[in-house]
Order: sequence, then structure tokens, then C-alpha cells
Amino acid sequence: MAEMANHVFAFLDGLRLATCDVLGFSLGGVIAQQMAQDRPSIFRRMILVGTAPRGGEDVMHLEKPSLAKRIQDPTNRGYDVLKKIFFTSSPASQAGGQAFIERLMQRKDDREPPSGPNVGAAQTAAFREWERFTGERFADLKSIRHPTLVVQSVGDEMIPVRNSYWLAENLPNAVLLVYPDAGHGSLFQYPESFTKHAAAFLSLDSESAGF
Repeated sequence: MAEMANHVFAFLDGLRLATCDVLGFSLGGVIAQQMAQDRPSIFRRMILVGTAPRGGEDVMHLEKPSLAKRIQDPTNRGYDVLKKIFFTSSPASQAGGQAFIERLMQRKDDREPPSGPNVGAAQTAAFREWERFTGERFADLKSIRHPTLVVQSVGDEMIPVRNSYWLAENLPNAVLLVYPDAGHGSLFQYPESFTKHAAAFLSLDSESAGF
């Protein structure tokens, strides 16, 4: 995670951005935490979505049966797997997943190529290291004093909601927003609600996370 954080630092330094706001989703939320600890001045406000603190539990264990069955389903086509692991099985959540995929497909040109198994394996190894901790659990969060909005859903099987409870409990300056009937992709299932909350949070200059 520290190496990935260094890549983001290099990108921001190349743009000569001394400080910015950040939205970190899933792996991005982990990298954002690492960056906030390594160079606190880089962020003004943080939004952490569907992510976990160092020492979190059950973080991206895609091999567990409940996820592996859906990921390895031979009937999967295109983005079918995203509907199965980013959203719950309810009709409302699946409809949100279909709308998300349709938005993804609106971009026809200059699309990001598939990352491939090597990238997936490296990310999995980084998540396994992130689950380990030394000393007092979650103590490193106490140093992240940035106003932070933590967003999660009750049905996330990839990074369970208890990890966001721990973030909100141990970050000194955090607000927690939890969506119902959603999986890992809560911000994609509730795009209008999430955008309104994010915009309201980022619009403030206060040192407090409250909004």
C-alpha cells in the first residue's frame, strides 16, 4: 500500500498540487489512509467508501465460497460479475447494478483495458498485508485528523461494514453514512444520494467533519 501511495504522491507532485480533497473507494480508501499518514498536508478532506482500516477483518477474501461462486459462475458475461458482487440479490439492488453498468458503457472511446490476473494477485497480496498490524489495533488512525466522511453499505461481502464502524470509531474526526440493501458498490447504487452527501461535505471549510 505504501508503494501505491508513492505513485499517487508522484502524480500529484507532477501536477504541482500541494493539497486536495480525496475520494478513496475500496483499495483507493486504503491508499488514501496511507497517504494521510505519510504526508498529512496532502489532503484537506477525505471521503472513504467501502474500505477498511489497517488491522481490519475479512478484507477482499474473494476465495470465500459466498463470493467465489458468483465470481466463477460460467454464465457470467461482460459486467455480470459486478452485478453479483457489488450489489445485493434484491430486485432493487440488481436494478441499481444494471443502471450502473449502463452508465459504464456510455463511454465508447479510450476505455481502460482490463487489469488482468497479475494486477489482481498484487492487490490481493497488498490487502493481506493490510490486515496485519503491530501494537495497539487501529492506533494509527488516531493521527489522521482530517475531516472524513466514511461511507459503506450493510450488505458488503467484499469489505464488511464492521470495518467502516471501526474507521468511524477510531478516526478522531469522522462521520459515518451507511446505505441499506447495497453491496460493495453503494456509491454506484445510490449515485444521486451519494453525490449530494459528498458535495455537501466537501463544500465546507470547517475543521469538523460534521455537515
